[in-house]
Amino acid sequence: MKKYGRHNFFKHTYCEWQEISESFIEGRKPDYKSKTGSMYYYDEKGVARYANHWGRAANCRWKLVAEEHKNSVYCLAYATWDSFFPNDEEKPLYVIIVNREEKYVTFKHKGCLNDTNYVFRNASETAKRITKIKEILETDSWYKYLDFIDIEEARLYFIENLVSSNLDFLRLKQELLKKQQ
Repeated sequence: MKKYGRHNFFKHTYCEWQEISESFIEGRKPDYKSKTGSMYYYDEKGVARYANHWGRAANCRWKLVAEEHKNSVYCLAYATWDSFFPNDEEKPLYVIIVNREEKYVTFKHKGCLNDTNYVFRNASETAKRITKIKEILETDSWYKYLDFIDIEEARLYFIENLVSSNLDFLRLKQELLKKQQ
């Protein structure tokens, strides 16, 4: 497994950063300041990043794990060197995680998981499925022509199958319609 440190953590990586108190950097000068204004503070175990943009950062996918955060607002987050993983947009490295009760869907890198009982997809396919799952969680427009089944049952069927299979929404809809004939 590739090792990351201060000289390569910013090259095609995925990482989940944990928000921390700004007292961590009080009185310290940044070890590096990017052109976009992000500041980095290194130590032996990892790196702190003070930035106002998360998600896609250059060629990386860096997720901020925080209670509440809005882009464009600066915050400080920390990541240990062993929490960086290779990010290759074309390789099946991502899984979809859904919390139906909170109507929340996200993705994780396979390096962050202990369990391998997931369907792994590349970044593009993961993003497309997340968009469809959000539509199913948050709207009823997808439910057209499916009134023979309870909307919540249909919602569960589509979400579970979009996460755990490689069938697309149209194919899943066709299968559901066939079952009713």
